Amino acid sequence: MEPVKINYNNLVFKAVSNSENGETSSETVFHYKQEGNILHATYKGGSILYGSLVGTVDEENRLHFRYNQVNKNYQMRSGLCTSTPEVLPDGRIRLYEKWQWTVDENSSGESIIEEV
Repeated sequence: MEPVKINYNNLVFKAVSNSENGETSSETVFHYKQEGNILHATYKGGSILYGSLVGTVDEENRLHFRYNQVNKNYQMRSGLCTSTPEVLPDGRIRLYEKWQWTVDENSSGESIIEEV
């Protein structure tokens, strides 16, 4: 059976968990836009002054993107991420993210964000 196509356009997400080496927190809010299979978003909050991401949505609704952000210390950070969706019983979307910094130590981590 084909998975139900998720449309991420105009959805708002909030971070609910993150690895210690990540910068998002429960104060970080993401505003997603989708045009066809192209995904982009802006985000800010907590230690992030401004962030943006751009990528694609695949046939299983997974997101593949690169992100860039400026943190509260005015450091520019970037990385890449793959997010796997889960539709919650109340219809909201939860994204399980596996990411890796492409700056500094190139460490990786996992986070979860949920639709608000």
